[in-house]
Amino acid sequence: MTAVLPVRLLTLPEHYDLAGTLSGLAVIRNDPTVRVTAREAWWVTRTPDGPGTLQLVRAGGTLAARAYGAGADWLLEQADAIAGLRDDLDGFAAVAGRHELVRQLARRHRGLRMPTSGLVFHHLVPAILGQKVTYQEAFRSYRALLRHFGEPAPGMPDMTLPPEPASIAGTPYYLFHPFGVEQRRADTLRRAADRAAALERATDAADAVRRLVSLSGIGPWTAAEVVRASHGDPDAVSVGDYHLPNFVAWALAGEPRADDRRMLELLEPFSGHRGRVCRLILAAGITAPKYGPRSPIRSFARY
Repeated sequence: MTAVLPVRLLTLPEHYDLAGTLSGLAVIRNDPTVRVTAREAWWVTRTPDGPGTLQLVRAGGTLAARAYGAGADWLLEQADAIAGLRDDLDGFAAVAGRHELVRQLARRHRGLRMPTSGLVFHHLVPAILGQKVTYQEAFRSYRALLRHFGEPAPGMPDMTLPPEPASIAGTPYYLFHPFGVEQRRADTLRRAADRAAALERATDAADAVRRLVSLSGIGPWTAAEVVRASHGDPDAVSVGDYHLPNFVAWALAGEPRADDRRMLELLEPFSGHRGRVCRLILAAGITAPKYGPRSPIRSFARY
């Protein structure tokens, strides 16, 4: 007899955007640990209780959460946070009203929420892989790393669990080369894996950032990419991003190019929700005019 899985029913706010919200769990676009459609989402991870898979299915104004594996109970308990339903939007309408475009974006994407996974290391691995490389390079490396270290997810065998910290910590740096990862990022991954337990004990986003940037090889960009997903931090801005300052400056001031200082200056009126404003700009597909040649896609696997 097939066991009946427990279901947790979550009440959804009006205009809730399941696909847009759950995509916030993916530090790298097309993250293989996340699968989303307008009506259904799957997320596979390693919880404090063990591997688990969370399934979210939308039916009208209700979201049905089911979970599989040793981490099922933990995932069900956190399901509302993972679905972005603990995201506090109080006061954001007033903040958004300080700029006409932001006001319009906030209304157009009013169903978008900031998910909170409650897990740091899950998001830290793709964030480190995304340091100073193109999206294509980062995605290729992450997919290769998952194939090597991962294992089939419970209840969803065609999805792959992220690697265990101990597996990464115990792997020599040169074995990461076939994944397209050079020594600098490989060593950062290994250091982070060695400190994974301490990172998971962070009490809030600010504490998580402090713990992250204390590790050699992790700076503000990586920390912001992580805490936006792990803690649902609406104020996290990815300082040091290659494209983001230009996108923000073009959206908010009509300026095609900007540095981090100018980006932060333009975002200051939205303090407390600066990361949310950046996400709205990205969700709207707003980009700056392109000049010059594209960055080449490299492969460290050949070196």
